[in-house]
Amino acid sequence: MEKQNLPNATTSLVLGILSLVTCICYGIIGLPLGIIALVLGNKAIKEYNENPENYNSVNNANAGKIMGIIGIILNAIFILFIGWFFYKIGVEALEDPALLEKRVNEIFGQ
Repeated sequence: MEKQNLPNATTSLVLGILSLVTCICYGIIGLPLGIIALVLGNKAIKEYNENPENYNSVNNANAGKIMGIIGIILNAIFILFIGWFFYKIGVEALEDPALLEKRVNEIFGQ
């Protein structure tokens, strides 16, 4: 019997890579991609462990899972940073450019 490719392994890898690439998009795009990559990677690894003789390799699934985890962490950090930044400058500063510039300079010590 010929071994086949592990289902969802390549998908998990691609989504994990996209999660890392899109982590600068305010976490809105990258976080769900990382979560999906993690779930699909876990599912593929579980399927491989049940029938390792039927599938070629589990490397793409492992890489996708790891990249998904890293993507989740980076996106979560970015979301927390954006939240902290808006907390520090205040909503009223978004409407007043001079106040916004003053508060950003205070935050970054300029």
